[in-house]
Amino acid sequence: MISPKILAEGALSRQGVAQRIDKRSPVPLYVQLEALLWERIKSGEWKPDHRLPSEDELAREHGVSKITVRQALRDLAAAGLVRREQGRGTFVAAPRLEQGPRELTSFSEEMRKRGLRPSSLVLERDVIPAGPSVAEKLQLAESEQVFRLRRIRLADETPMGLQTAYIPSRLVPGIMDEDLAAGSLYEVLGRKYGLTPARAREIHSARLVAPEEARYLLTLEGSPALAAERVSFLPDGRPLELVYSVMRADRYQIVLELVRSGA
Repeated sequence: MISPKILAEGALSRQGVAQRIDKRSPVPLYVQLEALLWERIKSGEWKPDHRLPSEDELAREHGVSKITVRQALRDLAAAGLVRREQGRGTFVAAPRLEQGPRELTSFSEEMRKRGLRPSSLVLERDVIPAGPSVAEKLQLAESEQVFRLRRIRLADETPMGLQTAYIPSRLVPGIMDEDLAAGSLYEVLGRKYGLTPARAREIHSARLVAPEEARYLLTLEGSPALAAERVSFLPDGRPLELVYSVMRADRYQIVLELVRSGA
């Protein structure tokens, strides 16, 4: 990422970023290139979803190697300023959606509140034995049947993440007949089964996008992701749903507002 120290010292000052690479400068070439590309994004010349020139084009334009270009783009992607899509190129990233303490809502509700159109692509839907891990989290016997739903979650037709949900089958008879691509799973649970989660426990972690996930999310293998495990509970305390999510870190960020208590 662009070093604040370098910027502060004026080598690549915001008051006048150099218009070309200076190979005599002590500033690394990839850092200079980062600053040049960052300035074009910051100035509005390159707007969200604008496709950047190819690595070859950037290398020729700035007189640097493709290795230098890749390092600059990798750092800009890690900072959430661009996104790299497998087989398509590098694009200016849209502002990341903030996640933090909030009401218990579905992905669809959350996207609508932000003015985005939610949709899903169903990858798998079946009924399977719970197995050890799922059974433990849903407080079931390992042989008990669960409904499994795996979907790509999209906002304005852009992949945001992958989600796999598990629900005890005895709670949702006939759910295999429902259209779960167009609507919210929570809406179906409430409308058809009278099941509304009262609370949930989420565990978040950071990891890298796996090869299969990269294909579905239109991003690069090894790019940063935010993973989450959520268990939702009914008002009587019974577990309703277990969901594993992998969200693109270039589209999501977690924001916590902390209040100090006590002395």
